[in-house]
Amino acid sequence: MKNLVPVQGKELLKILCNKFGFQVIRQKGSHVTITNGTIYVTVPLKEIRVGLLGVILRDCGITREEFLKEV
Repeated sequence: MKNLVPVQGKELLKILCNKFGFQVIRQKGSHVTITNGTIYVTVPLKEIRVGLLGVILRDCGITREEFLKEV
């Protein structure tokens, strides 16, 4: 199994919106809030390290394996 690697916030937003059905609902400064209708998650537009990436994926209800298949 591959490990998670740091990813840029804009790239993560593209993946979550295009592959997992999330939509951007607002941006305040360097943070973007996305939703899939029931879950709301805030994503920073800086480099996201592995620890924070894991937390964001858990909040979105996405497993590491599902995410790595789409990267």
